[in-house]
Amino acid sequence: LTHTERERERERERERERERERERERESSCISLFEKWPYCLKRCSYCNFNKYIPRSVNHVLMTECLQKETRTLLQLSQVSKITSVFFGGGTPSLAQPSTIAALIGTVSKHAQLSADAEVTLEVNPTPAGKARLRDFVAAGINRFSIGTQSLCDASLRVLGRDHNALQALQTLSEARTLCPGRVSVDVMFGLPGQSVESWESELEEVLSVCDDHVSLYQLTLERGTSLFRQVKLGELSVPSDDITATMYRSARKRLEKAGFLQYEVSNFAKDNAVSAHNIGYWKAQQYIGIGPGAHSRFVPLALGGVHREARTQTLEPDVWMWEVWHHGHGTRRRMQLSHLGQLEEVLVMGLRMTEGISHQHWKMFSPEANLQDILGMCSDVEELQKKGLLILDERGLRCSWDGMALLDSILPVLLLSLETLFHMCRPAPSPATVD
Repeated sequence: LTHTERERERERERERERERERERERESSCISLFEKWPYCLKRCSYCNFNKYIPRSVNHVLMTECLQKETRTLLQLSQVSKITSVFFGGGTPSLAQPSTIAALIGTVSKHAQLSADAEVTLEVNPTPAGKARLRDFVAAGINRFSIGTQSLCDASLRVLGRDHNALQALQTLSEARTLCPGRVSVDVMFGLPGQSVESWESELEEVLSVCDDHVSLYQLTLERGTSLFRQVKLGELSVPSDDITATMYRSARKRLEKAGFLQYEVSNFAKDNAVSAHNIGYWKAQQYIGIGPGAHSRFVPLALGGVHREARTQTLEPDVWMWEVWHHGHGTRRRMQLSHLGQLEEVLVMGLRMTEGISHQHWKMFSPEANLQDILGMCSDVEELQKKGLLILDERGLRCSWDGMALLDSILPVLLLSLETLFHMCRPAPSPATVD
């Protein structure tokens, strides 16, 4: 190359880097928000989440503390726009609609919340939950995620749920009337006593009452739960791994036939009714978690931060409220994410999506070493490609249809390859440049 040509190439590279920096600035100015309501009426037999069964709830104090922590963390992040809000739990449909309205108002006051932003509430489909749906819409909710879990009363009793199949169907009908096209249904498979045939029949019933969004979750036996103990003692039995794999494959085919697009390992949408909030997680965007036990990933710019942090709020509601009242927030743990740690999150979350990780998206977090540099020459990755489980091409990195079903076994191989080859490539830039 001549001197002039080299100068032009350097200028083109500088312009590409400036564009990447502009993209990173746009990304850092937008953030999603998770508001956690920690209370439940009872603990389900399979659940090990951070939730509490109180004798009573001080709704006024809890509302004030959630508002206060929301203000504090928004100010720390110095974010300019909220892309989505998700009220999770616990059982957030136990919160008063006035609490939901107050929190949405707080968000709107301290950051831009556009009129078409997705604002989701998880709902337990009990008669009480159904009765409040209209009030929640009036409070600002425009999307519901209904925790149906099963439409088999026997399974619901085993799971320790406090609703029955009829109540779930009635709640779904009301939710669809209030938020047409923006209702998601959670359904579990691999339950005790469930067969492939009964699962397929149950899924057909789900599809007859929900045409927007379906989330499929395989039952996981968590240590410390009552269901784990029952199975360990032989009081209950769950389907084998081969049977649950068949259930998953069957569900994917049935949903596809019904016009649902699988866009993530467990999530299927029709007419583009995808969860914008969860896509933010899977694309490793910044998010703020509010409430006891909530998690965050954001850059605390107001503290002079330049690195993305992983934050966890205090677990116990009473202790959390004391900390928020006295300090403005209840952050118990802060950890600066290393460049490698952030790339690991990009990899793990991105491969959950059927579209995978594009080269352009990866470059936002790793401008010095592309996917081909880091994984393209790895023998384990080549073997996964030969088996038809993984695809690395001009589009980026993604799992095949068969590979998606085996993602849990594929990820450890990729993470080990990433860690090994990351240090062999050109030294990565400071994490300050990737947020």
